[in-house]
Amino acid sequence: MFKSGNPTLSEKIFQKSLNSKGELEGVMTVRGAINKFGFLLLTVIAGAAYTWQLYASGQQKLMTTLMIVGVIGGLVAAIAIAFKPKWAPFLAPAYGILEGLFIGALSVVINEAMRDSYPNIVIQAVGLTFGVAIAMFLLYNFRVIKATEKFKSIIFSATLGIVIFYGISLLLRFFGVEMEFMNFGNGSLLGIGISLFVVAIAALNLIIDFDMIEKGAEQGAPKFMEWYGAFALLVTIVWLYIEILKLLSRFAKRN
Repeated sequence: MFKSGNPTLSEKIFQKSLNSKGELEGVMTVRGAINKFGFLLLTVIAGAAYTWQLYASGQQKLMTTLMIVGVIGGLVAAIAIAFKPKWAPFLAPAYGILEGLFIGALSVVINEAMRDSYPNIVIQAVGLTFGVAIAMFLLYNFRVIKATEKFKSIIFSATLGIVIFYGISLLLRFFGVEMEFMNFGNGSLLGIGISLFVVAIAALNLIIDFDMIEKGAEQGAPKFMEWYGAFALLVTIVWLYIEILKLLSRFAKRN
């Protein structure tokens, strides 16, 4: 039931939480998870606005430093939450701020690089991200797309393949082997095709994430799992935004 392409959502974590619910007051609700997701989204926006403002005020060095802190700190926080879901109420807001620092810096750099060829690329990427997220929610809510076992298996396999592929690409870069079609702004048809595929898989992961949150609430997971579910959903949204931004930058290069 809980097979998900999102590595932060898994059967083991939800089962452990169900076993510990007696230790806590209250149970998980869908509304509670969505409300907490909204709060986490605000932390991302705050972090992004800060690094964007640093660039605007000419403090690029500090912005770059915070971008690196955001990447490393966000990864550490995500791993900690994945292993200790009970920490989610405390670490999820920190993760949101750290991801905001990273996304804000990345966005402003891409926005400036594409100023002439693709004005307002970041605004369009944000709009598309929310548009896709809302569309996926409606498709799930009206059961146009159902999170069946077969569907989950396909998306999980595709997501795992993407993670492995990205890992190999990063490893090769350490050894001086550059895969140009993987870079931002590369307008090759291969690069665009890969980005379209990754965006589609990230979007479909949202269907599974919605299903996991709903099932967790139905089974009476403890209250702290609302924070965990909100965090997991944010992970997918951030991934989707970055991939959409990359895709738009590639289209801009071809123009």
